Amino acid sequence: MFSSDREFTAYGPSYWAMIALFVVGAAVLVWLGRRQTESQARRLGRVLAVLTAAIYGATLVHFSIPPTIDGSVPLRLTDLATVAAACALWSLAQWAYALTYYWGLVLSTQALISPVLTGPDFPHYQFLAFWAIHLLVVWAAIYLTWGRRMRPRWRSYRFTVLVTVVWAAVTFTFNRVAGTNYGFLNRKPATATLLDVLGPWPLYLLSATTLILAVWALMTWPWERARRRTEDIPRPS
Repeated sequence: MFSSDREFTAYGPSYWAMIALFVVGAAVLVWLGRRQTESQARRLGRVLAVLTAAIYGATLVHFSIPPTIDGSVPLRLTDLATVAAACALWSLAQWAYALTYYWGLVLSTQALISPVLTGPDFPHYQFLAFWAIHLLVVWAAIYLTWGRRMRPRWRSYRFTVLVTVVWAAVTFTFNRVAGTNYGFLNRKPATATLLDVLGPWPLYLLSATTLILAVWALMTWPWERARRRTEDIPRPS
């Protein structure tokens, strides 16, 4: 039932089917988020949180049997983004939302644009797990921002940068010691990705960092500008 004789190829029929699903799902979540009562929104958020956590937990357990040093350690940024998305959906905590917003809309979206997926095509469980995790994280960011109207702040930007730097330092060190490549910090992935246009290692780490920091800043500035304009509007006495 969950096997496939075909190998997944980026930009093939199954890829575009997932992109279509992503677009439809995002539109539906924004539409729902803007029309729900507070209790309905809380209920949907928690259902999505449980679904995200359950899929991630099942995926983590499955790919840890048997455990391997280069595949079973939850050091991918996708691991952290999925946990953050589940927390944000459940609690609406600003710290969890910040990580979901920046990681989901930039890094997880990049995984949708150029998926690093080698293996069987739909409906194999590896295919389903990859797309389910990435879609849910990006959907969470979209739903919370444009459906529930949560907003990033400059302190959200600084917090996410700090957490990302700590993750990169820990993961890079682990990769060096264990000979792994979590986060593609120590070499590029075998498949074609957007990293290919950012130069060789280690130059692409500097290029990617500069680009990400700039994009995250641009993702923060309009919301902060709108917030300040709202605060400057005189209130009727």
